[in-house]
Amino acid sequence: MSSNARDRRIGTVCREARARLAAAGVETATLDARLLVAAAAGVEPVVPLTDPDREVTEAALALADSHIARRVAGEPVGRILGLREFWGMTFALSREVLEPRPDTERLVEAVLDWCDERKGREHPYRFADLGTGSGAIAIALLSELPSAVAVATDMAPGALLTARDNAVRNGVGDRFLPCLGDFASMLAPGMDFLVSNPPYISLTEEAQLSREVREHDPRAALFAGEDGLDAYRMILPQAKTLLARFAPLFLEIGASQAIAVSQLAKTAGLEDVQVFQDLAGQDRVVRAACVAK
Repeated sequence: MSSNARDRRIGTVCREARARLAAAGVETATLDARLLVAAAAGVEPVVPLTDPDREVTEAALALADSHIARRVAGEPVGRILGLREFWGMTFALSREVLEPRPDTERLVEAVLDWCDERKGREHPYRFADLGTGSGAIAIALLSELPSAVAVATDMAPGALLTARDNAVRNGVGDRFLPCLGDFASMLAPGMDFLVSNPPYISLTEEAQLSREVREHDPRAALFAGEDGLDAYRMILPQAKTLLARFAPLFLEIGASQAIAVSQLAKTAGLEDVQVFQDLAGQDRVVRAACVAK
């Protein structure tokens, strides 16, 4: 059927898109269809529900068809739209950055809990986000810590450009300092805390990853050697020299890595090691402090 003969009401377009996605085995077909069709039409995602009879243009219909075809082929919604929500904010994506995921919000929460217990959120913290990617973690923290300044490091120049643009987009650009380099090797001592969501997937686990992750997230942001611990082996020895006394390092980890990462932290001379779980009850964050200097 030609597009001229198709029903162009946005509710109908969404239903057709949902059916295509469901037939392709997409588990989130209903939500994905609504997000992709609404984006193509240039309206808020709620419009297909609240105003299903609104007609979309021919151009919007063609774009929606393209979006749905890409999703059927395994491309994630965030990659198709070039945007992803995190911590209530919108982040642009590029080829060099990992798509931020809800589990990582537990890392942000752990840092904010520590700030609340210590000097509060108004304190002028100086912290670093190691391997910042899209900048999501640092920017989320800056949005909650109005006097803080973040140094955000990454090896990929394109990632730093994306992160800087995201900082400006979300109103914290003047307190977000991008720095090109490998984790913490170029930083000066005296940080109030460090935070990182480094690569932590082992090369042996590649086949177990979803198609969306395996084919569309950058490999450098996913894999960390045969056991998935290579990035921690780099970061933890650097951390002690950078942290002020009693200052902590917060690391996102894989669900099975708490014991190994905790031991690496102790071997690197960090103490007071604690593990925090996410909403699913999975180990998600390791916190370790620089006690002895």
